[in-house]
Amino acid sequence: MKAEAALGLGGNLGDPVEAFATVLRRLERHEAVARVRPSSVYRTAPWGKLDQPEFLNMAVLVETDLPARALLDLCLALEREGGRERRERWGPRTLDIDILTYGGQVIDEPGLQIPHPRIAERAFVLAPLAEIAPGLLIGGRSVADLLEEVIDETIRRDPAATERLSAVLQSAPR
Repeated sequence: MKAEAALGLGGNLGDPVEAFATVLRRLERHEAVARVRPSSVYRTAPWGKLDQPEFLNMAVLVETDLPARALLDLCLALEREGGRERRERWGPRTLDIDILTYGGQVIDEPGLQIPHPRIAERAFVLAPLAEIAPGLLIGGRSVADLLEEVIDETIRRDPAATERLSAVLQSAPR
């Protein structure tokens, strides 16, 4: 059974655009992923821990045969391959991948909460997600409506990073 899942990608160390491109290529090549639809790249101020560089963030919709737990395992493996080290909560990172939604399901298991528990308060997640799925319902409310409540003008589409991501993806062998 295929499910549409929304993923959030972020990073502020190393080269986040290259890290995002690697994740998108890996998802496109994965046998259990049928479709990958990315948002633009957004530049956002740090959240939670403020004394660190700005983040680049984006959202990705995937259609997958993977159960939610297996998708989480894939995301964690991609983070590790991207050099992710979990040192401090909300701290700087090379790559972060969160499962934001999974087929409209509500999942609350150890280590796996879907929808993402803080999605409604995070404009840096909602802005890119609203670009590709404004009508997606989370807790009975659309992503676009949730974004209106937490809109933050410091979160902005980064045309240069978005164009670079597109160029990196087009130049890579499929």
